[in-house]
Amino acid sequence: MTSPPIVRGKKHFASAADALFDVDDGATIMSGGFGLSGNAENCITAIASSGKRHLTIIANNCGNQRQGLAVLLQNKQVSRFIGSFVGGNPDLEELMLAGELDVELSPQGTFAERLRAGGAGIGGFYTPTGVGTLIAEGKDERTFEVGPPSDRRHRRMILETGLSADFAIIRAHQVDAYGNCRFYRTSRNFSPLMAMAAKVTVVEADELVPLGAIDPDDVHLPGIFVNRIVQGVDHKNVIEQRTVRKRAATG
Repeated sequence: MTSPPIVRGKKHFASAADALFDVDDGATIMSGGFGLSGNAENCITAIASSGKRHLTIIANNCGNQRQGLAVLLQNKQVSRFIGSFVGGNPDLEELMLAGELDVELSPQGTFAERLRAGGAGIGGFYTPTGVGTLIAEGKDERTFEVGPPSDRRHRRMILETGLSADFAIIRAHQVDAYGNCRFYRTSRNFSPLMAMAAKVTVVEADELVPLGAIDPDDVHLPGIFVNRIVQGVDHKNVIEQRTVRKRAATG
């Protein structure tokens, strides 16, 4: 029995550059990934090659070890970064200290919820995270009663706003012609939330699969949130494939 053919529908683009043809100067771009895991490597390269400037990047971190999104920093294409981690990123540090990059740090749980809110059309929410710290400066603060009826208590909370973007670039392990996505383990991270919060979502696929190849229960991101699909090539997978010792033989 032969496998069903892989269909390349209207959402399919020949390359990452083609899929990102309408990214302009000043665009806001969400980028999936955690560290260097789950990065849409081809899409990042295409944006770097485009030379577009004054970009706002929304991501957990803007690259690491001078790789990933850090290439955009090295090209000085980014004017603002919104994320939750800046460690291991000398390019970001240099630009930030030189006053050439505006950085908005958001606690990681708050960051995820801001993405979810943006995708759900929720303007903002109150959270106790960050109360009394620099994160709270300039934000509305209120006190709420929280907890079960038997143990109600007052907690100070600050207002955080939802995040949205012009584009989201995400990487998925398997993608069909409709854009239904299955991610590879923890590389899913923030990607489904970003896909829902962006006007245009570009998915870079490790594998293009036939319709029906992804069991409905295994669809991590429905294709309704995906606008464009590109086949990823020559992925470096810097973190995922690193081996520090030989595996013990199994008997």
